[in-house]
Amino acid sequence: MELMDLFDMEYISNPEISPDGSKVIYVRNFKDVMTDRDYSNIWMTNIDGTQNRPLTQGNQRDSNPTWSNDGTKIAYHSNQQDDKTKLFVLFLDTRESVALTNSSTPPGSVSWSADDKQLAFTQFVPSTPKSLLTIPAKPAGATWNDAPIFIDEMNYRSDGSGYTKPGNRQIFTLGLNGGTARQRTFGDNNYGNPNWTKDGKELIFSANLHENNELEPGNSEVYQLSLSDGKVKALTSRFGPDSNPVLSPDGSQIAFTGNDDTYQGYQVNNLYLMNLDGTEVKNLTADLDRDASNPQWEANGKGIYFQYDEKGDTKIGHVALTGKIRTLVEGLGGLDLGRPYNSGDYTVSDNTRFAFTLGGTDHPSDLAVWTDGEVKRITAVNDDVFSYRNLGKVEEMWWKSSFDQWDIQGWIVTPPNFDPSKKYPMILEIHGGPFAMYGTTFSYEIQQYAAAGYVVLYTNPRGSTGYGQDFGNSIHHDYPNHDYADLMSGVDALIEKGYVDTENLFVTGGSGGGLLTAWIVGKTDRFKAAVVAKPVINWSTHVLYADNPAFFTKYWFPGNPWEEQENYAKRSPITFVGNVTTPTMLLGGEADYRTPIAESEQFYAALKLQGVETAMVRIPNASHGLVDRPSMLMSKSASILSWFNYYLNKK
Repeated sequence: MELMDLFDMEYISNPEISPDGSKVIYVRNFKDVMTDRDYSNIWMTNIDGTQNRPLTQGNQRDSNPTWSNDGTKIAYHSNQQDDKTKLFVLFLDTRESVALTNSSTPPGSVSWSADDKQLAFTQFVPSTPKSLLTIPAKPAGATWNDAPIFIDEMNYRSDGSGYTKPGNRQIFTLGLNGGTARQRTFGDNNYGNPNWTKDGKELIFSANLHENNELEPGNSEVYQLSLSDGKVKALTSRFGPDSNPVLSPDGSQIAFTGNDDTYQGYQVNNLYLMNLDGTEVKNLTADLDRDASNPQWEANGKGIYFQYDEKGDTKIGHVALTGKIRTLVEGLGGLDLGRPYNSGDYTVSDNTRFAFTLGGTDHPSDLAVWTDGEVKRITAVNDDVFSYRNLGKVEEMWWKSSFDQWDIQGWIVTPPNFDPSKKYPMILEIHGGPFAMYGTTFSYEIQQYAAAGYVVLYTNPRGSTGYGQDFGNSIHHDYPNHDYADLMSGVDALIEKGYVDTENLFVTGGSGGGLLTAWIVGKTDRFKAAVVAKPVINWSTHVLYADNPAFFTKYWFPGNPWEEQENYAKRSPITFVGNVTTPTMLLGGEADYRTPIAESEQFYAALKLQGVETAMVRIPNASHGLVDRPSMLMSKSASILSWFNYYLNKK
């Protein structure tokens, strides 16, 4: 593969199967090299893959297609008319699309009423900025600096969105004939995506409407909104995140996900069931020990489908209302082009057919369907690229951690035309999160490293999801620490295979992986060079400067920085910077508010003071994901390879 191949890559998302299971609509995502933009169109295919045709076309962003209950219409979002994202409805009999909204802010996800006559959605409603400042107005015709900005909220900026504009996300309803959308909620809270009750008299949604929601960001509830009088009633009350409510086919029960919050760094989300009035709450997945998400009801109301991650794979499970759990589909994934994070999506029809994103180590997500136990891949949108590109081979590997002999899973990627009798340089690539999961999925970045002649090891050290609560929560108030042993044991296990050049070991990672990379070079000098991408370097500055201070201080530490100075210091790479001798490059986005670039700047300055070979790469306008534009991802991979190639074989 080559770096510029990124602009030719596509992937499938938002697979939506029709209620009768005969057709699938989906989003086909692509890039434009001249504008450096991501675009997407909506396609439709028969369940057997025939008549696979676009419903929308052009360099625009079409997303979130949603079938009407009768299967004759599709609601979706698009900026096809101008720069504003609007809510459209496409009538399949005539293939005509009609814009139903024309607001300055984009609508959220759409829910159809049972009779398909109304739509419910969320939308941001701006408010007048409040300020306690009394400042004289400038004279008429005078040229002054922009007015000061008054901020009094805990979360005043958000990664990827920038500084928060005054206002809140509210719930609206709109008739299918268009007109003016009716605002249904008001006030200073943000409301979640609504779902209609069977009789169309109420909407069910999740939100955190508690007065102390800024200080307790995880304490959401499931609510019922009466459309006749606007009253909001809480259906759940336990302390913890209750979200993703989905009504049963007969409208009498609600499935939702959540947990009893104990301020642990990682807590498994379970799938719950309750009556429409909030009574008789039951945990259906208590015995699974995996995060349950994306609940969707079986048409007969006897069970609920959901997806979960397990050991590098994403699966579709089914739980009967009696609590019996089984797995139906495996291999969901492919929604992250950059790094091998395993994420996927699915929907189910009334006659139990599934449409899902099929991922693999040799391709990003494609559309697949599951019918009567058989999986059929419908699309292969990257065959045009991969037909003339030789990919690195991916092999699963397990090893024992030197710390406590825990089993750790990882994957080895060997260069194209690999010869095990030769010696190759190696890159250890570490995921972020830290509560996240790498898996058996395609990765543009990893394949670039392999194409450049490196053997790559990526892995799920302790703290990763997909292995149960004990494994994920083993780093609670202890990160980074013993995950270092997990990673070094993986490097040792790979070296034992005999084809790694031990004089040319390299290490990199982003976000939590950047933190661990900085931690590693403070602990060992075995690596020839390192790239620390968008890291946390100093926990005390990070938790007070990142975009969610109430979360980081409550869930990742036992107290605030001024109360737990020793705890913060012993887990910060800046504390061990005096040990670093490894040539280390810092890389980050200048618009990153999750791990602000000031973290990178601290480590860079410290390394310079220490006389360590170092450099800093700043990507303008980039937020934490470094994927706001395709060139950002390409620049990241190219910068990492440039640094490693410079030190490769250097004496």
